[in-house]
Amino acid sequence: MKSLNFFIALLSLLSLATITKSQDPSFLYNSCSNDTTYTRNSTYQANLNLLLSSLVSNATRNNLDGFYNSSIGLDPDDVYGLFLCRGDVNKNACHNCVALAAEEAIQLCPVEKVVILWYDLCLLRYSNRAFFSTMDQEPGVTLVNTQNIAYEPERFNRLVATTMNDTATQATSATSGAKKFAAKEVYFNEFLNLYSLVQCTPDLSSSDCYRCLRIAISSLPSCCSQRAGARVLYPSCNIRYENYEFYNTTAVAAESPPPPPPVIRAPPPEIRAPPPSPVPGSK
Repeated sequence: MKSLNFFIALLSLLSLATITKSQDPSFLYNSCSNDTTYTRNSTYQANLNLLLSSLVSNATRNNLDGFYNSSIGLDPDDVYGLFLCRGDVNKNACHNCVALAAEEAIQLCPVEKVVILWYDLCLLRYSNRAFFSTMDQEPGVTLVNTQNIAYEPERFNRLVATTMNDTATQATSATSGAKKFAAKEVYFNEFLNLYSLVQCTPDLSSSDCYRCLRIAISSLPSCCSQRAGARVLYPSCNIRYENYEFYNTTAVAAESPPPPPPVIRAPPPEIRAPPPSPVPGSK
C-alpha cells in the first residue's frame, strides 16, 4: 500500500481525542482525495447535499441493519454514497453518528469528491465513481494502542492471529444479505481477556469480505506485534482487537445465531430372533 494512503497513528487510550481533527471523541480519521474536486454551488454539490440528506434520514430505519447505500444524479454529476454502522450499535446511535459524519464531511472535505470518514461507531463514504459491491482496501489507516503486553507477549500475538481469523470466518459465514459482522471474546489469563471485532460492508460478497479481512489481519504483525490493541480501517472492511471490552457484548450475543438443535437419532431397528425350528417327532 502506498505510504500516502496508509497511515499508522499511535493512540493512547486516554487521549484519543487529542490527535483527531474533530472534537467528538468518536471521530477516528478522514480521507479527502485532492485528485477530484467540485465547484461550489454546482449541480454536483446539489446532488451531494441530497445524497447526504438521504443517508442521514435512512439511518434510523429498522430494516437496514446499520447499512445503506444510494446514488443521486446523472453522469457527470452523479454521486454515490453509503454509511455503515458498527454491528453492535442501536439505530439511535447509528443515526447520531451518520448525522455527525455528514455534517463534518463538508467541513473537513469542502470541495473533494472522494471522501471517507471513519468514526468509532460508523463509516461514511461518498464518491463520484460507482464503488458499491467492490472491495477496496485503499486508502487505509491503522490505529495502534500504545500499551504493550508484558506477560507472554508471543503467546498473546498467536492468540490475536487465531482469534481474528476465527472472527473473520464467523463474519463471512452469514447467510446472503445478513450483516457481515462478528465479535468474539477469548480467555488469555486470569487477569486478561482478548476482545475482537470484524466487519465488512454487507454489499460485498462473502469471498470479497473474507479477502478484505484477511488483508487487514495480515498487516497486524508488522505494525502491532505485542500491542494490547489495534484496528485497521479500510473503505470496505475494518478489524479491531483490544485487551478490554470495547463493544456491546449484550448486543453481540443477541446477534449471534442460536446453536443448532441437538441431533435426534432414531433408535436402532429391533432385531427379532427367528422362531425355533420344530423338533422332529414333537407334538
